[in-house]
Amino acid sequence: MFDGLSERLGKTVRNLRGVGRLTEDNIKDTLREVRMALLEADVALSVIKDFIEHVRERAIGEEVIKSLTPGQLLVKIVNDELIHLMGDGNDGLNLAATPPAVILMAGLQGSGKTTTTAKLARYLIEQQKKKVLVVSADIYRPAAIEQLKTVAAEVGAEWFPSEVSQQPKAIAEAALQHARVQNCDVLIVDTAGRLHIDTDMMSEIQQLHQAIKPVETLFVVDSMTGQDAANTAKAFNDALPLTGVVLTKTDGDARGGAALSIRQITGKPIKFLGVGEKTTALEPFHPDRVASRILGMGDMVSLVEQAVQQVDVAEAEKLAKKLKKGKGFDLNDLRMQFQQMQKMGGLGSLMDKLPGMGNLPAGAADMVNDKQMARMEAIILSMTPLERRKPDLIKGSRKRRIAIGSGVQVQDVNRLLKQFTQMQKMMKKMGKGGLKNMMRGMAGRLPPGFGGF
Repeated sequence: MFDGLSERLGKTVRNLRGVGRLTEDNIKDTLREVRMALLEADVALSVIKDFIEHVRERAIGEEVIKSLTPGQLLVKIVNDELIHLMGDGNDGLNLAATPPAVILMAGLQGSGKTTTTAKLARYLIEQQKKKVLVVSADIYRPAAIEQLKTVAAEVGAEWFPSEVSQQPKAIAEAALQHARVQNCDVLIVDTAGRLHIDTDMMSEIQQLHQAIKPVETLFVVDSMTGQDAANTAKAFNDALPLTGVVLTKTDGDARGGAALSIRQITGKPIKFLGVGEKTTALEPFHPDRVASRILGMGDMVSLVEQAVQQVDVAEAEKLAKKLKKGKGFDLNDLRMQFQQMQKMGGLGSLMDKLPGMGNLPAGAADMVNDKQMARMEAIILSMTPLERRKPDLIKGSRKRRIAIGSGVQVQDVNRLLKQFTQMQKMMKKMGKGGLKNMMRGMAGRLPPGFGGF
């Protein structure tokens, strides 16, 4: 997400850092670049106009002119205004109600409501230790009821059965009564989507809202629709008292216009980002962290939180002990590292949060992606257990057999083995207590301004 915007703004930011004195001309030039970047990101024109004006007002003040590092301070102003544009702080779910707290999911067809319902249930179960019941009030798409039943079982949520012959209001009321009897903390109601906003749809969901009185009414919208996402959210909000927005499919959105437009147009906060297809791929929305990503400074806080939640500590400790004892890092260990990265949302999600990714040469990021990682894992799986433990055994005929078994070329096998050798050397240094030196070296490569301005 924000690839195009981050690349363009990142370049502007890097040019500003060396500026010793700000003038009206270079402020004007910078804001022109920022405006073009926002237009290309499909941010609503009214939002861009207000944003640029706010930055200009602050930039031409005495505070900047007298600053020892005016260029850096202008970067800070852009950062602060981006945060303000997206909502200043994280707006979490307000579940302060007599249980069960009801969450109503609304949105257009294809926006990902059912999947998001499961993701949200998993988040509440794992992060907030809630007992969650889910129900589908989508009587127009029978597959939606079965889909919710399947994903509910996957995430450990309770599922309340419903039929297409029932009325949505009756389904929701029955589910609410069941949630009370079963002492559930949260009831999430998945509703029907439509291809467009229509009177019947709004009337139906208004009746549903009135009947169950949800504490949270979340609008689920596809981020790839850009500023249209904000306009659709506004239309819904005019008919239904929304409490927040969930942006889905952000992993496929390179522009980010929806995230930058929604708060300004609707007045409603973005509460979560859907960052992938898996049920773990849901992140609370933090404007300050997203602004940091946009400006190419990464999001190490989210990365660390993700690691704490997703990384298998037992496996990590096992590897650490193995390295400490001087036992070599082998291909089984490398495969385990791939699996850990997948748990954390894949390489795309990780790289999005690492500082300095915008400084990579053109096309470099495309060379390291989840498909490439899956291909490398397939190569490892085509090896025998002995070959994985002792990669030095892998020569000509073995390489050809492994390539055929994994559907790749011998060059791909060679590339993996070369990368493995490099990683093995790095792990050897870590085993000898070289981790501090390595981290110190990495810190020296972070982009200027990371961790502050």
